[in-house]
Amino acid sequence: MTARSLPSSDPAAQGVEASGVHAFLDALEAAPEIEPHSLMILRHGRVVAAGWWAPYTARRPHLLYSLSKSFTATAAALAEGEGLIDFDAPVLSYFPEFEADITDPRSRAMRVRHVASMASGHDRETIDAAYGADRAEPVRGFLLQPPEHDPGTVFAYNQPCTYTLAAIVQRVTGQTLTDYLRPRLFDPLGIGETVWQRDRAGREIGFSGLHAATDAVARLGQLYLDDGMWQGERLLPEGWVARASRPHVSTEGAMGEGDRSDWDRGYGHQFWISRHGFRGDGAYGQYCLVLPEHDAVIAATTATERMQEYLDLVWRHLLPAFRTGPLTGREAADAALRERLDRLALPPAGGSPAPPEDGGEWAGAVFAPEGGICADRPKLTEAEVVTEADGGWTLRLTEDGEPFEVRSGGRGWTVTEEPVPVAVSGGWTGGTLTADVAFLETPHRLRVTCSLAGRTFTARWLTRPLGDWPLRGLRAPGRSRRARPEGS
Repeated sequence: MTARSLPSSDPAAQGVEASGVHAFLDALEAAPEIEPHSLMILRHGRVVAAGWWAPYTARRPHLLYSLSKSFTATAAALAEGEGLIDFDAPVLSYFPEFEADITDPRSRAMRVRHVASMASGHDRETIDAAYGADRAEPVRGFLLQPPEHDPGTVFAYNQPCTYTLAAIVQRVTGQTLTDYLRPRLFDPLGIGETVWQRDRAGREIGFSGLHAATDAVARLGQLYLDDGMWQGERLLPEGWVARASRPHVSTEGAMGEGDRSDWDRGYGHQFWISRHGFRGDGAYGQYCLVLPEHDAVIAATTATERMQEYLDLVWRHLLPAFRTGPLTGREAADAALRERLDRLALPPAGGSPAPPEDGGEWAGAVFAPEGGICADRPKLTEAEVVTEADGGWTLRLTEDGEPFEVRSGGRGWTVTEEPVPVAVSGGWTGGTLTADVAFLETPHRLRVTCSLAGRTFTARWLTRPLGDWPLRGLRAPGRSRRARPEGS
């Protein structure tokens, strides 16, 4: 179906200072380790600011990583509302075929509410152990891992908890998460196409792998802000939002050392409690921030490992921009903000768009991995640069014996859809070509540097994919594509 546009408004009409949004954009673009891809700000149910940093665009799906978990929890809430799931029932009761195998008393005592709140009793991540114990049935593999503590007493960010919750939903409904959510959530909210990765068991993995546009994240956030109501209709069971957004287990100190202020406030049902409001989030900065005290939602996709820094910038610049009533005399400021949002763009890789005048050596030049191996992507064994008459060039990478070609038009970003959606930019500095390949349906960018002097190349991820993905796998999966699970 075609998604309906969310209602929009000038920022001032909803009590939002455009200067605060400008300050936030300035701070993002000045932060060297934050690469913003999209931003939507909703206030009082209306979009007051929305922008995408080219080459990213509004309608393209983006890998949400662990923000997928919040959609999984929403599916579980709907199933509970239909009487299909009991959050107080033992997990094992939904998989009676494992009854004889699961003998550990803590595993047998694990409830649905425990896996929904990352409180299975384990004190560590068990994804590798679960798949290692039973790749064909990861739920069984998970239940075979004895928890170190009683369920409900400790927090551990543990992918099989969400996987098991997703498996229960898919078992009791007889549908994938996507098919179950389509008539109950996606269509009522006006969410367009979504795609979810599956594992070898054929399940949508729940803990990650959902590809959706930023608009879908904003709509989910607005639904939670409005206590499960949408355009006067109740979509989520009454009381669910309060349950999902309150801390069920302490997370203080659970996510490691350092400044993790927004990870130490507790965990609900697949939502984090923040210093302000609550949120779903995913690796490398995929955010759904719900701010009830400001009647606001912030949806964003990003490529960064500095997730706390991103949140700090939101609290520092955007929260003060939310005022209690409409603002007057801000027409010029609002217009200037709209113009800025319309021309957001990521800077392309630097350098000359064409090789030096004596660059004939670049035509068909072949490069080997520096040091004999490409450290970040061991399967890359060769790179070739082909310069073209129109000023563009093609970079051909050989991965696991197969070519992977991307093309640049010579200046700025060049977007192509095959073999996967990418944007390419690059340039020459003396005898070196630096090429950036942004995989547009993910937070990932690969930087390839080819040196003519030694006929060698390096390749490194600016944000490394969480999983051993081939380059051709870095896209939203097609209907016939079977994908492997990935981390959060």
